Amino acid sequence: MSEALLDHADKAQRPLYIIGADDLETWQETAPDDAAALIEAASFKAKRGKVLLVPQDGKPPLALLGAGKKADAFALGDAAMTLPEGDYQLVESPAWVNPQDLALAWLMGAYAFTRYRPRKRPPAALYIQDADTVVARQTAKAVYLARDLVNTPAGDLNTDAMEAAVRVLGKEFGAQVSAVVGDDLLKQNYPMIHAVGRASAHAPRLVELIWGQPDHPRIGLVGKGVVFDTGGLDIKAAQYMRLMKKDMGGAANAMALAHMIMAAKLPVRLHMVLPIVDNAISGDAYRPSDILQSRKGLSVEVDNTDAEGRLVLADALTRAGEEEPELLIDFATLTGAARVALGPEMAPYYTDDESLSSDLEMAAKRTSDPVWRMPLWDGYDSQLDSPIADICHTASSPMGGSITAALFLRRFVGDIPWVHFDIFAWVPKARPSHPAGGDAQGPRAVFAMLQARYDKA
Repeated sequence: MSEALLDHADKAQRPLYIIGADDLETWQETAPDDAAALIEAASFKAKRGKVLLVPQDGKPPLALLGAGKKADAFALGDAAMTLPEGDYQLVESPAWVNPQDLALAWLMGAYAFTRYRPRKRPPAALYIQDADTVVARQTAKAVYLARDLVNTPAGDLNTDAMEAAVRVLGKEFGAQVSAVVGDDLLKQNYPMIHAVGRASAHAPRLVELIWGQPDHPRIGLVGKGVVFDTGGLDIKAAQYMRLMKKDMGGAANAMALAHMIMAAKLPVRLHMVLPIVDNAISGDAYRPSDILQSRKGLSVEVDNTDAEGRLVLADALTRAGEEEPELLIDFATLTGAARVALGPEMAPYYTDDESLSSDLEMAAKRTSDPVWRMPLWDGYDSQLDSPIADICHTASSPMGGSITAALFLRRFVGDIPWVHFDIFAWVPKARPSHPAGGDAQGPRAVFAMLQARYDKA
């Protein structure tokens, strides 16, 4: 959908004026008489997202887009679909509209998932004089990658297909991709990934992508890749299983971040580790009360097979940590508790590193990619105690579930600076720049943080 952003100005393009609600009266003073009269007749108040077309004799009509009172370029992203289709040129906008943010917002709002049916109409295309369209398209392509993967049902995105998507990504940027599949997981010491995925007809696997110069700073990146989650033997109720095609959203978001890093040629050594499984049900499914061995060497008591994500992540985080990265990041659609705490729009994250948190918060504000720090509260750590194993994989209390899940993962990270995202990866109701369906939550913020740290050119 890169065609939604134009590279060159053309006389046939319709002039677009973005007008803030507080600026409308001033704008009307210099507007053509016909425009001023039509604004009054249509009761156009420049509320956010409202559109008004003003005919001009022998010329393309003027397009007016209300920006409301909130200074947020990403709040204008749905204009790509609310404006009539055609080509537009930005003529004027409030001073707070950053051209680069608007370009990305426009592309994000223009997204449609078209694998199974064509889109109803093309987006409006916009030329923005001061925007770097190459950068905007690179970022949008990474966001689209995450969205397309999350939107694809498990009937078409099984574990084989998910691995294939990683290989396509690796090929695009010349990265090295490898996989450990099926019973080889046991031979190469990934027992918990194998246990969670062994019941499925689609073999579990650990997929690794390595990119960048070996002497560059090492970044570990892990993403939960559960292509579908029935809940296992602790089967989910139907209303909770309906969206479980999105349970590989952590892996999709990790791939989006990897895409941004590689497209920008960030001077880092990237090591992405994705545990990819189908949490299915069969006679060979793992069970509540099973004791699993982990790659870390810790024995883990299984309490509920619907808490499978933290098990596969534990082996993957251990693997990523073996490369001694200076920073380890993971994305996972891990707990419903995180949604109860923060709802669907914010990405909760956990870290003990104050500098990392500060940098991430600033980057999130710059990119309008909202995140919120949650506490790794040591007081809850004892809730993971097991009487017969080194650790139980769920807590003895139902409260603070996102926190205790993060505390479980921390046991497998060690002293490496680490940030864990417990994301939703889904937009239940469309909002500007975020059409309903799969989404990227956090990768743009993390990329901006990494870019500020490592891209000194």
